[in-house]
Formats: sequence, structure tokens, C-alpha cells
Amino acid sequence: MAMTARGLDHLVVATHDLDAAAKTWDRIGFQVGAENKHPFGTKNRIIQMPGFFIELVAINDPAVISETFGRNFSFAAFNRDFLTRAGEGPSMLALESRDAKADAAAFVKGGIGDFEPVFFERRGLRPDGSDVHVAFTLAFAEDPTMPDGSFFVCQQHRPDDFWNPAFQSHANGAVGISSVMLTAENPTDHHVFLSAFTGIRDFISTSTGLVFKTPRGSVEMMTPIAFARRCGVMVDDAPRLRGLRVRVADLDETAMRFEASGVQSVRKGDWLVLGPEELTETVIVFEQA
Repeated sequence: MAMTARGLDHLVVATHDLDAAAKTWDRIGFQVGAENKHPFGTKNRIIQMPGFFIELVAINDPAVISETFGRNFSFAAFNRDFLTRAGEGPSMLALESRDAKADAAAFVKGGIGDFEPVFFERRGLRPDGSDVHVAFTLAFAEDPTMPDGSFFVCQQHRPDDFWNPAFQSHANGAVGISSVMLTAENPTDHHVFLSAFTGIRDFISTSTGLVFKTPRGSVEMMTPIAFARRCGVMVDDAPRLRGLRVRVADLDETAMRFEASGVQSVRKGDWLVLGPEELTETVIVFEQA
């Protein structure tokens, strides 16, 4: 049976202070959406690009958070514990799903998780302030060797009410996602998991890491040394989600905007890098579209 390749859907970035994080991401030129509350104890603010979004997540109501037990994975508990254990930063990677229940079954077959799919819905706001209704089913996977990262697929039941071109215009020129970046001391330790999760059998493996080219952007796992050489950012050996590569309409314009607004960026070849201290412990690479 052929594997189903899954494109990038969104990156969850956990933060202690949602409003402060929104101001930080706004300062570097991303349009940050209004606050939304989840029924399971978290709240978010979203940064949309075509077909992909960044989800800034904080704890809203600790009293209603359920714990992960058995086949029930808790999104809220994972992010609460991540913030306590690892601090702020990218905590979860979501890929797109056309059928979350089928993906959950595929994860069982692939040996990367046996969790019940989670359906939830919430109200949202359009740019004009009008109410909108969105609904999702999530199916979770697990790499036990990466305790500070969680992985799931996201099926959108009302995509036309979620995606909105008015949300996708950014002052920094961002027009799309190139890749999600991870690091690990031994990337090959994670190739079985990442292959089953992405549905990509034919991935690229080199001495510096792994690349899984999905239908929307890549999943890149590098060694910390390769990451430091490429991004100029030192990280520890713990396997972690580290950040994003984002395409911009005009890289020189983006660089000039950062300089004018006092945002500290570093030019690394054809990349413009913002370090984790600028962005809720998230590394963002801007590159020419």
C-alpha cells in the first residue's frame, strides 16, 4: 500500500505570555491574528501564510486541562509541560490531513502512535470582526526519543472559514513556507519516525542531516553543528524543533525593513536569520521566494 505524503500545515510555538509574543512577531513584520480560546484550556493567536500557519499558544485555563492517558493525547497538557520543562519555543509540528482517522490508523500501522483522533471546534474572527466557525480533527504521533517535540496531523472541516488572504499579507514580505527545521545529535535515529509521519519514503540523507520534501515545504533535521554553521545559532544536542525557513517577496527589502526597525538579523549567504532571542526562542530564516 502506498504511503500518503503530507504537506506542512502549521508549527506550534509555546509561550508564557501570548500578548507579548504577538507583539514580538508583529515587530518583525508578521500580521498576528486575534486571540482564540480552545475548549481544552489553551489559547492561541495565528500567523497565516498560504496553506501554512504559525500558532502562538499559551495556557488559558489550567483548571480544565486534561492529562494525557492511555490513547488520549492532551494538546494542552503537552504544551503546559513543555513550557515548564523546556521553556518557550517550537513545541509541535502539524502536517495537513485529508482524513485524520485514516492517518491515525496509518500511525498505528507504522508504529509511531496509537492515539484516538481529537475533534474540536471554536469560534473565530474575520478581519472585519465578524464571527466565523472553524472545526478540526487532530491525529497524534509520537517519537519517544524526542520528548520535547510533539507531532500530529490536522484535518480542517471548514477550510474556507479558516484560510483568509486578508490574514496572509505581511509587512516583512513573507509569502510562504520553505521548511520546518529540527536538530538532533544523530538525525538518522529519527528517520523511521519522520518517514512514517510525513509519508515520505524517498528522503535525502547526508552526513549533516535528513530532508523530507513534502507536498508543501520540507522537514529538515540537521546536526547541531550543521545548524550552527548554516544559521549561526548554537543549540544543544537535545532533539528539538528549532524554527522555520520562510520565503519573502524581496529579501533585500526585508533586510532594510529589519534594519530600519532595529530588528537584529544576520545575513548568512542567501539567508537572513533571526535568532531565538528575537522571536520566542524560535529561529526564522528568511530567503528569496
